[in-house]
Amino acid sequence: MIEELLTDDTVGVETYGDEEHPPLYPEEEAVVARAVDKRRREFTAVRSCARRAMEKLGVSPRAVLPGERGAPGWPPGLIGSMTHCDGYAAAALARAADLASLGIDAETHLPLPDGVLDAVALPGETERLRRLAAEHPAVHWDRLLFSAKESVYKAWFPLTGRWLDFSEADIDIRAGDSDPRAGRFDARLLVPGPVVGGRRLERFEGRWTVGRGLVATAVTVPHT
Repeated sequence: MIEELLTDDTVGVETYGDEEHPPLYPEEEAVVARAVDKRRREFTAVRSCARRAMEKLGVSPRAVLPGERGAPGWPPGLIGSMTHCDGYAAAALARAADLASLGIDAETHLPLPDGVLDAVALPGETERLRRLAAEHPAVHWDRLLFSAKESVYKAWFPLTGRWLDFSEADIDIRAGDSDPRAGRFDARLLVPGPVVGGRRLERFEGRWTVGRGLVATAVTVPHT
């Protein structure tokens, strides 16, 4: 699912279910030494995806340790993003020379719990979701909005080192003309955006898809 949302110069690797994965590196093992089994499985699966993505780029696999705010630390010259939810994990990587940043997210394709949409959505976003739901009721648009905001944040943080609140990006989701279960979205930044290539960005662009009981989103930020 993730790879179809990425640019040609980005590689994606995903895994479903309870596949067997290579053991963690010692320094990764130390991070989850006291974690519950579910956390360990997810941590291991997503790092297995990351190392396979490194191999696709011709980079020797190595440990991926969480840094500030949990952001993964990538080998020099690479950028990337990881995501996991129940029964799924994925990683996407690119060379820093090819992309400025990227963010991916996957969620179970179910409605958000009560009260969560009110906490993450702007009034304009809520109105647009109502229209989308009336036109294409098979998609859980609230969950899609949440996932898109997660991808925006994951692309934002490596460029800024700063938190981005749910209320600081206004996301306009568009369904595809031929397939209403896939499309694009535009994220208008409501705070000063990062400077990339000497130009301050005002928006991010992303893609989304729904399938196999999941919703997946991806944001790629090119060099300007």
